[in-house]
Amino acid sequence: MPLISISLRQGTTPEHRRLVSEALHESMVDVLKIPPDDQFHVFHEVPDDNFVMQPVVFGIPRSRRTLFIQLSFNERSAEQKAELFRAIVDNLRLRAGVPEEDVMLMAVETARENWWAAGRVVDPATGYDERMTDGTHLPDGPHLPNGRGDAGR
Repeated sequence: MPLISISLRQGTTPEHRRLVSEALHESMVDVLKIPPDDQFHVFHEVPDDNFVMQPVVFGIPRSRRTLFIQLSFNERSAEQKAELFRAIVDNLRLRAGVPEEDVMLMAVETARENWWAAGRVVDPATGYDERMTDGTHLPDGPHLPNGRGDAGR
């Protein structure tokens, strides 16, 4: 159940935000193998006065379209995060026209037991959503083995 927060300057279009969301979600499904319905994106449009950033960061000019993207999910390997970051940058460029230099990414990893949503079932062997274990997806409808939706966790 990854959660993605996207901060950007006010004034973007709904279409731009939709394309950014699609690019992020496609990357998460392809690389982290999350279920396709596991999409939680929150956009924070920030007034110019509250979006403070130097025009040149790490020696590279950044535009007013810079996105700060915080990805929250369970622990992943350094290799998998690097693959995810590359996929996100590529998909944002291809789908939403966001250049690489305008993408800032940060992953926040949390313990698996710190996530809950009704209907989510955690595989005790992996600690991940059971739909991620073998690549299959649950049929429609909740699966509540203990009546609470948290698989006893």
